[in-house]
Amino acid sequence: MVLARPEVGGPPRTRGARRRGGVTRLALMAGPVAFFAVFFAYPVAAIVARGLKADGDWQFGRFGEVLARSDIQHVLWFTTWQALASTALTLLIALPGAYVFARLDFPGKQLLRAAVTVPFVLPTVVVGSAFLALLGRGGLLDETLGIRLDTTVWAILLAHVFFNYAVVVRTVGGLWAQLDPRQEEAARVLGAGRFAAWRRVTLPALAPAVAAAALMVFLFTFSSFGVVQILGGPAFATLEVEIYRQTAQLLDLPTAAVLTMLQFLAVGVVLAVHARTVRRRESALRLTDPARTARRPRGAGQWTLLGGVLASVAALLLTPLAVLVERSLAGPDGYGLHYYRALTTLDARGGAFLVPPIEAVWNSLEYALAATAVAVAVGGLAAAALTRRAGRLVRGFDALLMLPLGVSAVTVGFGFLIALDEPPLDLRASWILVPLAQALVGVPFVVRIMLPVLRAVDERLREAAAVLGASPLRAWREVDFPLVRRALLIAAGFAFAVSLGEFGATVFIARPDQPTLPVAVARLLGRPGELNYGQAMALSTILMAVCAAALLLLERVRGSSKTSGEF
Repeated sequence: MVLARPEVGGPPRTRGARRRGGVTRLALMAGPVAFFAVFFAYPVAAIVARGLKADGDWQFGRFGEVLARSDIQHVLWFTTWQALASTALTLLIALPGAYVFARLDFPGKQLLRAAVTVPFVLPTVVVGSAFLALLGRGGLLDETLGIRLDTTVWAILLAHVFFNYAVVVRTVGGLWAQLDPRQEEAARVLGAGRFAAWRRVTLPALAPAVAAAALMVFLFTFSSFGVVQILGGPAFATLEVEIYRQTAQLLDLPTAAVLTMLQFLAVGVVLAVHARTVRRRESALRLTDPARTARRPRGAGQWTLLGGVLASVAALLLTPLAVLVERSLAGPDGYGLHYYRALTTLDARGGAFLVPPIEAVWNSLEYALAATAVAVAVGGLAAAALTRRAGRLVRGFDALLMLPLGVSAVTVGFGFLIALDEPPLDLRASWILVPLAQALVGVPFVVRIMLPVLRAVDERLREAAAVLGASPLRAWREVDFPLVRRALLIAAGFAFAVSLGEFGATVFIARPDQPTLPVAVARLLGRPGELNYGQAMALSTILMAVCAAALLLLERVRGSSKTSGEF
């Protein structure tokens, strides 16, 4: 057989395919870049300019003045170390859960998977109140064990684990379920122990997903607002809480602008470190159908692990949810539906709403569906553009997509009101403003969930498709999409759930006659009276039920895809 001499630089068709791939990548990036420029960078820049400009001149000396204050230094220190501690504690508790959901099969698995995701989408003010009832004076621990944690940082850390448990389980477990277990089994056949095989084979493959989950947890806890506001009291405050206090209570926009820029800078540094450390570990993986990797627990070790995970889920995740349900049913005349019936009527005494509170349910569903469509479209394009790693431009684009998770939602909300009130972007009276704000938080989840799977696809498959004459679009359709369909469903479910529970920015832009569920709950909690508190708990329970139903439906769709050979 005579082999043809390869041309220098590769076959012409391959070089042409690479050039087309570069053009396609830039085209895919154009849409997400425009979306973030208009609906994120522009509003944030507008609110910062309001605070740091005086008589047309920038007042950069305010940075030194603000940083020299001892109270601000305390806020910066507490924000950083509690975020690191929350991230470490969440990984420690949730990684065993990721393994259980990925590798073990047991009755009620789909229902439990949906249940552990519900806490992530609850309004922070509701969860803060629930943990206060559990850990504060007269709470469950106080009554049973005589222990109070509401005056310690442990209440904040546990509430953060409550929120972010699902991030680790979904992000890490989603990839773990697709890893071919035969690779680890082969290492054990060659003499490696169980732990050594896991450390050398499985852990490196999971590293990008673990790092992505840790990044998201850190960003969420770094910008924590509602939990710290309620459980921290005057002793603890994060940057987000201080920005809100300086903006809404003290009307000190210069200090708020400086803190916003500090938060922006800190998030940028974290994203840069993440980009340098994680990308080196990414490689092509052998993926398989998750239905073939999950099996019934075997041996005392797996049964013990399953029992421990179920016990931790029950104690840490389900107990606060049970408290909310109990309080929604505890009416003035005993347990019943008193507060639920009150949601269908408008308070004639001049309440917190222009419409019956129950309408917030339909508003939230409509907004969440629209936000999910936007997040999946923008995030899908971004993930496709990031599939091939190349250059600083792409790395910067990757970091840009994560910024909304770490930048103050309060700043974004105020920025929307200031920046999007003049033609051609006069959107303050439009319903679309709320889904756009919610989609900003949903896009990073779509990207982070889809990207590890896309990058796990062997690059040679794409190159082979290009050599055979397939366009980049056809190569994506024939090679990438069959593998990413399952991840796309997970991403859509996450985007929908996040949109339902988004509060920080929505509270400033939701119209009084079209409140969302989190905004309605916050308004009710902010008004005195047993009726308002009971209605808030009832709305929170409805939100939990809606999220659980949506996530359980997603599990069923994913289950049906397994039978058809899809991931």
